[in-house]
Amino acid sequence: MSQDALGWRCKFAVVAPSTNTIVQPDMEAWRPDGVTNHFGRIYVPNMPVHNDEDFLALVDAIGGELYATVDRCTTMAPDYLIMGMSALMFWDGRDASEKRMQELSDHAGVRVSAGSFACESALNLAEAKRIAVISPYMPISDVNVTRFFEECGFTVAKFLGLRCNSPIAIAEVQPDTLRQHLREMDDDSIDAIVQVGTNLSMTALALEMTAELGKPVIAINAATYWHALRAVGIDDQFPGHGPLFEKY
Repeated sequence: MSQDALGWRCKFAVVAPSTNTIVQPDMEAWRPDGVTNHFGRIYVPNMPVHNDEDFLALVDAIGGELYATVDRCTTMAPDYLIMGMSALMFWDGRDASEKRMQELSDHAGVRVSAGSFACESALNLAEAKRIAVISPYMPISDVNVTRFFEECGFTVAKFLGLRCNSPIAIAEVQPDTLRQHLREMDDDSIDAIVQVGTNLSMTALALEMTAELGKPVIAINAATYWHALRAVGIDDQFPGHGPLFEKY
């Protein structure tokens, strides 16, 4: 059987909204030799998001373009699909999200990793029970993310929604702001902190704050790419990228 000259171990298709500037550089940093990432950008304008209705319109816009983007990616015969956007894969709880992911997998003809289920796996490895969640989204999304994690068996003890007012604004939240939020959210009752929203830049900060707080701070992009690597049987462990990549 012929092999791709560069992606001889795995060719990942990664789909993310066209406004997202964080997923691609994040995931390129974790790419082992023999693995290639092939990005499909889901067309979505930089829509204003000031309330739940605006956010639902954004989710609908992304969902309406998702399958067309996946179809373009499948023309290069990927081995696996990575969802580089998170809101849809939390929506309406765990069972509905699992059904949605299976339908996407059936359509694409390959298996799929999504941030929601990847974070669940990472939290289970950490044996976390009570969690805090930080998100860039509006209250309607906070409800859905909370429902997902609680249906996975976790207690969402704290939730901070940043209410970013456009897709691009999510990527403009700076580390100093996020660092202060994480410090304020933490207390002895919290086992782990989880960040959702793939356009929120948290991977380096999550490593820093894991060390400072003495508990897991899980960045969704890191969890998702780790989950995908392990799903295709790539068990490489490498330093500098946190416990998921170094231990599991």
